[in-house]
Parts: sequence; C-alpha cells; structure tokens
Amino acid sequence: MIMEKIKLENSRAQMKKGVLDFAVLLVVSEGAIYAPDIIVKLKEAGLRVVEGTIYPLLNRLKESEFLEYEWKESKYGPPRKYYQLTSRGRAALRELTDGWNELSRTISNLLKK
Repeated sequence: MIMEKIKLENSRAQMKKGVLDFAVLLVVSEGAIYAPDIIVKLKEAGLRVVEGTIYPLLNRLKESEFLEYEWKESKYGPPRKYYQLTSRGRAALRELTDGWNELSRTISNLLKK
C-alpha cells in the first residue's frame, strides 16, 4: 500500500512538472511580469511552486528564447527583472495550447467511458 501511494505521488508530481513550462508561459503572456509575481499568480490558480523551481525554469525558457527580460527600476530596492514572451515564446505557447487542448479532449473522452 505504501509503495502504491509513493508511485501515485510520483505520477502526480510528474504531471505537475509536465505542465509547469506551459503554465509559466501562460502567466507571462499576460504582460511583463516580475518573477515573484509569477509565483503568486500560479499559486492563485492552484499550482504550488517555490522559488527554487521557478528561477531555473525561467532561465531555461530564456535560453530557449521563449522569454526575455528587461531590468526596471523599483521603488522598493534594486532594479528588478521583468519577463515577457518573445515571438518564439508566443509560437511555443500556441503549440502547447493546441497540445493541451488535444490531451484534455482525450482524457475527457477516457473519463466518460
């Protein structure tokens, strides 16, 4: 029973990991945003993430040229990085959205059976 629970928890974690890039791109698609605000928006949507997860992901998305950032002055301290989608990021988001819609339809059909 314990091993089954561990396997199920691992499956849930893998599902979450699989959609995290997509979720971040969706949040950033709303406009330039500061990384801690990305975490807040994801949490508000019900997706729990921590800084140790989000910063490497943002770096990876930037290296893939899906995101870029701009330094902006802050009233509350040093300048902050604000992330935004690139044209390549918008194209990736369209592809991920299509893939998500297809997968969602497939799973919905399976759940109905």
